[in-house]
Amino acid sequence: MPLIPRTDLTVSDLCLGGNVFGWTADEPTSFAILDRYLDATPSAVAPFVDTAEMYGNGRSEQILGSWMAERGVRDRFVVATKASPGDKEHPLSAAEIRSAAERSLRNLRTDVIDLYYAHYDDASTPLEETLTAFDELVQAGKVRHVAASNYSAARLTEALGTAERAGVTGYVALQTHYNLVERPAFEAGLRDVVTAAGMGVLPYFALAKGFLTGKYRQGERIDSPRAQGAAAYVGERGDRVLAALGEVAAELGVPMAAVALRWLADQPAVVAPIASGRSVEQLADLLPMQDLVLTDEQRRLLTRASDS
Repeated sequence: MPLIPRTDLTVSDLCLGGNVFGWTADEPTSFAILDRYLDATPSAVAPFVDTAEMYGNGRSEQILGSWMAERGVRDRFVVATKASPGDKEHPLSAAEIRSAAERSLRNLRTDVIDLYYAHYDDASTPLEETLTAFDELVQAGKVRHVAASNYSAARLTEALGTAERAGVTGYVALQTHYNLVERPAFEAGLRDVVTAAGMGVLPYFALAKGFLTGKYRQGERIDSPRAQGAAAYVGERGDRVLAALGEVAAELGVPMAAVALRWLADQPAVVAPIASGRSVEQLADLLPMQDLVLTDEQRRLLTRASDS
C-alpha cells in the first residue's frame, strides 16, 4: 500500500482523477464510476481521489461530495483537491486560499481535506504568505497536509526552503506531468528535488491524454475530447512505446493502459499515478494496474522504448 511520505496517508495504487466528473461524465455516470472504483479497492486500502476547485467550476467537487455523503464513505477515502487560479488576480494569496478552502469544504461536504494542493505557482504572491496560509488551515484542522502542483524545480526548492525558515507546514508531495512519453521535464530536475526532500509524486496525464491506451494511432480517428492532445505523441517514438506496451500487455493478459500505469507507479518517488475514465468501461481498463507486477525486464523494455 503506497504511503504519501511525511504523512499518515496510505492510499490505493491508482488515484482516480475527478476531472471528468461533470465534464465528460454526468452525475449518474460519475456515481457509477465511483461505485466501481470503490468496489475494486480492497477494504484495507483507502481509495484515493483527486479533484480541484476549477474542475467544472466546482462541479467535480460537488459530485464527489454528494456521492460520498449518499454512500456514507467519506471516512474510507483520501480526498485531494486544489486551490486553483481561475480568474483570480493573486490565487495563492492568504485571502484567496482561505476562501478557496472553505468553498471546497462545502462542495465536498466534509470538514477536512486530506491533501490540499497549490494548483499552480503564483509568482505574484510571496511564498511565505502562501505557505503560512496553508499552515493556518492545517493548524485549524481543515486540511491534513499540503502539496504543490505544476511547480518548477527552482520554485519548489525555494518553497521548501521558505517553509523551513518560516517554521510552517511544507509541501509533502508534488503533482506533475509525467508518463512513459513525457519523462525529461520530471527526470532531469524535479525528481532530484523531490527525492532529496523526501516528497511523494502524483503524476497527472499518466496515460498521456489517452495515447498510452493504444487507441490513438496514425490514421485513426477517435471521438474523444482528448484526441487532439493524444495525437501529439503519434510518430516513430510513440509507435515504439505502443509496441512495447502491447508486448507486455499480451504477456500479462491485461490492457495496455494498466501496464503504462504500473510502469509509472514503479518509478522512484511516485506514490500513485492519477488517471480517469469517462465511463465504467474505461475505468475497467485501468483497475488491473493495482494488482499488476512487472518484471525487471518488462520495465526495462518499456523504459528503452520511451527513451528519446
